[in-house]
Amino acid sequence: MPSFPNDGQGQEEEVVEPLHYFHQPYNPPSLKPKKKERVDKVKSTYSDSQGSSSGQSATRGSQSNLPLPRSNAPRPDSSLTLGSELGARGRSSMSQNLSPSPSDSPSTYGRSLSTNRRSPESRPVSYVDLLNNNPYNHQVAQPQDLTQSSLKHFVGSNVSLLDTKKTLEMYRANVKKTPDPAVQHEFANFLISAATALQANGQAGELDPEELIREARHILQKLADRSYPFAQYLLADGYASGFFNKGKEDQERAFPLFVAASKHGHSESSYRAALCYEHGWGCRKDPAKAVQFYRSSASKGHAGAATRIGKACFTGDMGLGKRYREGFTWLKRAAETADHQYRDAPYELGLLHEDGFFDERNQEIVFKQESYAAELYTKAAELGHPLALMKMGEAYEHGKMGCPRDPALSVHFYTGAAEQGFPEAMMALCAWYLVGAPPVLEKDEVEAYEWAKGAAELGLTKAEYAVGYFSEMGIGCRRDTLEANVWYIRAMDHGSDLAKKRLERIKNAASGGGAHASGSSETGKGSKKGKEDKDCVVM
Repeated sequence: MPSFPNDGQGQEEEVVEPLHYFHQPYNPPSLKPKKKERVDKVKSTYSDSQGSSSGQSATRGSQSNLPLPRSNAPRPDSSLTLGSELGARGRSSMSQNLSPSPSDSPSTYGRSLSTNRRSPESRPVSYVDLLNNNPYNHQVAQPQDLTQSSLKHFVGSNVSLLDTKKTLEMYRANVKKTPDPAVQHEFANFLISAATALQANGQAGELDPEELIREARHILQKLADRSYPFAQYLLADGYASGFFNKGKEDQERAFPLFVAASKHGHSESSYRAALCYEHGWGCRKDPAKAVQFYRSSASKGHAGAATRIGKACFTGDMGLGKRYREGFTWLKRAAETADHQYRDAPYELGLLHEDGFFDERNQEIVFKQESYAAELYTKAAELGHPLALMKMGEAYEHGKMGCPRDPALSVHFYTGAAEQGFPEAMMALCAWYLVGAPPVLEKDEVEAYEWAKGAAELGLTKAEYAVGYFSEMGIGCRRDTLEANVWYIRAMDHGSDLAKKRLERIKNAASGGGAHASGSSETGKGSKKGKEDKDCVVM
């Protein structure tokens, strides 16, 4: 299939993942936008996402008088358990043949309780236990949406629900009856959800969104003063994003709260504190401290922190120097736990395996394996990584990395990247629609023009030239020399030599100095013979 010359293009900018905020839910991009929206509304769909929210309280044992035991939830893998044969918590391959411990022990295979001191297996649960005994994704999962619109989805439109005001009154009355921080934290989440829904819908009623936000902030502040880490994180996130400060970011108030929550083992807070130390948000820049907090968060399975520390080991950032093998290890761990929010690791690891990596002494650090790189790119693409989507689109278009030539899959991956506002992917789709791939894809010049125009509006030079050429020749649109002139000038200003030559030919034709370069003018609609022109951006 024809390719587009990269005329006047600079170096490709690195895609940097923006911060994701708790109160702005992460919405993965739709894979099938409306056709009419493709040109005018094709923008980056990077949206701020949530942070941590879980605040589950431990359950009390009812069959003994022991103090509150630890949670029985499985503990996530740590650096001490990775690679071991551990199954459920406390059950290694050596413990399978042991007899169960006494019935009053909270651990299935724990030792007998000491008669003269309290066993560490029966000590009261702490916030560190709550965090360590919950999988990482519980710390960043979106809280339950209890708003009217969400509940209607589950119970149906025929069921009558209490309005938000009455629900708040009942919820508030129940919260006043309990000192449980988890319940109060969940109520603060509900207040935030209700306020966000009211702001989004523009509803002006008895409930004031700003008042709900103030109440939520007051509750979270009280919980934060009691060292409840989930509230400390949510309050810090609200200050950092400006949600609790009328849209104005307040990093100075957010930073100490991130640090406080990280001391209780909250991995997302450790990551955010590391970002503050690295970039000087609310504190002075301190690369050594940033590395410390990144390592702390990454060791708890945080994919974003592991990716950052891994890339820093390759680039030598933050005073780490070149530690290639350590960086490779961190990227592998990050790739295993990557999600829609922190999705860079599989792509970065794929880049290393696609070409292999050697250090300054020509020692192989990462072996070259294109098929494995394709697997990693596919994983990143499934998580919505635009560069990975672009990689797989190219792989299935040209048969790279062991992938077969498959127009359907190529268009699929290009579309995923294009819908996130990636202009190179839009131009790749333009090329596919311009020539078609029967029976998978019918030729559609109108669709090709729309994708090219979307890329041109995002400033891609070769797309600006293509739209000018399409407008001049009447490909996928009405023939309009003035419109073509506008796009040629834009492309020329961005360094396109092809656009400069085209403008000179149009000027000569207008002054009677020669035949118009656009081909035959026998019909008012314009002839498609112009695609035979040697300056055609496609052919």
